[in-house]
Parts: sequence; C-alpha cells; structure tokens
Amino acid sequence: MHLQQFLREYLELHGYWVLFIGTFLEGEAILIMAGFLAFQGYLDVRGVILTAFVGSFLGDQVYFYLGYYRGKALLRRFHTIARKFREALRLIEKYGAYVAFISRYTYGFRIVLPIILGVTSLPPVTFLWINLVSALSWAIVFSLAGYLFGKSATLFLDDVGKYEHYLMLALIGFVVVAWLLHLYHAWNLKKPARNRLARMRAARAERSQKQ
Repeated sequence: MHLQQFLREYLELHGYWVLFIGTFLEGEAILIMAGFLAFQGYLDVRGVILTAFVGSFLGDQVYFYLGYYRGKALLRRFHTIARKFREALRLIEKYGAYVAFISRYTYGFRIVLPIILGVTSLPPVTFLWINLVSALSWAIVFSLAGYLFGKSATLFLDDVGKYEHYLMLALIGFVVVAWLLHLYHAWNLKKPARNRLARMRAARAERSQKQ
C-alpha cells in the first residue's frame, strides 16, 4: 500500500514532465502507458492528452525549423538522416503536404520527416497548421488506446487494481511485440536492397582479384 501511494504521488508530481519529454522525442509507447495510468487514476486523461499534444507539437516544430535553418548541414553531418533522405523524399513526392500529418505515425521517420520537410519548399505556416491537427489526433488516439485497454480489462476482471502490475506488463509486452514485428517487416522490405548491395560487392571483389 505504501509503494502504491508513493507511485501515485510520484506520478502526480513528475509523470506529466516525463510524458512531455517522451512525446517531444518520440513517444507512442510512453503515451499508451500514460493512458493506462490515467485509467488507473494515477494521471488525469485530459492532462495526458494535453501534455502529449503540447510535447508532440513542439517537438515537430523544433525538428522542422532544424531542417529549415540547418537541414543541409545536418544531412552532411548525420549519416542516419542522409540515408533516409531519399526514402523520405519519395514519401513527400507521393503524398505532398499530407506527409506532415502522417509523419508522427510513421515509425523510424518521426524525427527525420519534419527535418526534411523543413528543407523542402513547404511554408512554415502550412506545416504549423498541419502539425497542430496531427499532434492533437495523435495525442487523442494513443492516449485513449491505453485508457481503453484498462477499460476493457474491467469486462474480465472484477478488481482491476489487484492485477494492475500484470496488466502493465501485458501492455508493455504488447508494445514490444508490435515494435519487433515492425522491425521484422522493415528488415524484409530492405532485403532486396541488401541482396543487390551484396552482389555489387561480390562483383567488385571479383574484378579486384582479376586485376
């Protein structure tokens, strides 16, 4: 009981700051868990949505202006951004300004896409309004995902409080499995490119040996 009271007091004091930092940087997993904690009464669901909205919105604004003012220098300096640049450009060419809306829903491009959008000719005011709508929808969807996970548990458990630790572990496990499945899918998508690179290296090595 003392531990539970300490956890509640800690989350009430620091939970929103942790959530803000998490959503500023990336944040789906931490937001889903915050939604579940809101169901448990440790946090307020309205506060969770508001905090996630502000953190997500400000994060993407910062990334966009990084690209706007320092994009070319970042591309030269950071190979991770440069490697994803062409793939991100294809998304932008295909979907246009709509990419600004879906950027936070695309795993692996959450930070890169706003930076690259800043490099393009997309007006900052246009990005701001799209970012507002996107951040609000994202905050609501993932907050309620965690909240409704807890709500659905009440259909099967009489006293959810007794099992909250197990439910939290189950939720973490679900997030980890979803993340691993996404990584596996992304790895399979890049398999043809890896095979082409391997053949090119083998051909280069064979030419070097002949010389």
